[in-house]
Amino acid sequence: MSNQREELLDLLIIGAGPAGLSAAGAAAREGLNYLVIEKGLIADTIYRYPVGRTVFSTPDELELREASLRPCRDKPTREELLSHYVRFALDERLRIHTEEGAESIERDAETGAFTVRTSRAAYTAARLLVVTGAMAYPRRLNVAGEDLPKVQHRFVEPYPYVRKEVMVVGGGNSAAEAALFLSEEGAHTTLAIWRADWEQRDPKMNAIKHWVRAPLERELAEGRLKLCFFTQLEEINEREVRLQMEDGATRTLANDAVFILIGADADHTLLRRAGVEFVTAGLAEVPVYDPETYETNVPGLHVAGHFTHARHIKQAIAVPRRIIPLIAERLRASV
Repeated sequence: MSNQREELLDLLIIGAGPAGLSAAGAAAREGLNYLVIEKGLIADTIYRYPVGRTVFSTPDELELREASLRPCRDKPTREELLSHYVRFALDERLRIHTEEGAESIERDAETGAFTVRTSRAAYTAARLLVVTGAMAYPRRLNVAGEDLPKVQHRFVEPYPYVRKEVMVVGGGNSAAEAALFLSEEGAHTTLAIWRADWEQRDPKMNAIKHWVRAPLERELAEGRLKLCFFTQLEEINEREVRLQMEDGATRTLANDAVFILIGADADHTLLRRAGVEFVTAGLAEVPVYDPETYETNVPGLHVAGHFTHARHIKQAIAVPRRIIPLIAERLRASV
């Protein structure tokens, strides 16, 4: 049974990614009594990136302290960025509870205070900020065989697949990078991609980044990587994959492993149960919030980060620094 914490927090922050760390730093500067709870690890989304991955953004778009992220090359690796975020939390002595997931949110109609129950305890806070990111649920194709053990929705590293027949399904950078890493390290790799995604060149339309495309095209030219333009993945079985091609024909390929990397969605369960309203924006659903304060339709409950309209890490870091002083000002005015 969870232990009730008697302490009344000024602010409870749910999520310890870049937005949560930025919010915690701002809360500390404002002198707020705050706590961060995180169901995974500090910067958990970054932790789940492929081992050795180079992050697409430049240091000034990612860092929590100016000129403090100094990668060996132009862009940081997963490990360099992860170390930067963890180091920030340690150096700033941020109050963070990791591996403690929020399970419910309740708001007292009379006081406006929130009670958040977690896997370990229950906390009461005057204000709540939810910054849980947008990568909770990998998207699925819902095809026969997708639940086989050889099918993965997350790519970590290529080495278990050397000399194996591997298919990567997807049209974005994550799929392209996985195919590149696998091909470079000796997997017999096929990238199954929709032609429109491969031919897309506009960076604003989520085209494959040029520094990924160039080595991909080299792997193709040298025969280590195969490209497969398809319309539908029909079935996955223990030894093969069956696809429908552009001309309507069916093609069956020998296969040992499949990576379905077609994006992920946020977990809005907590916010919906708390009464937060949502609107559809493209393929995603986004909470309704005030563009100045990021307060939702539930008074005192704010949101920020990747699952809002401000999706980039740079924005996820900047927004809390703007809204935390506003929250602090309201709290001081209510005393």
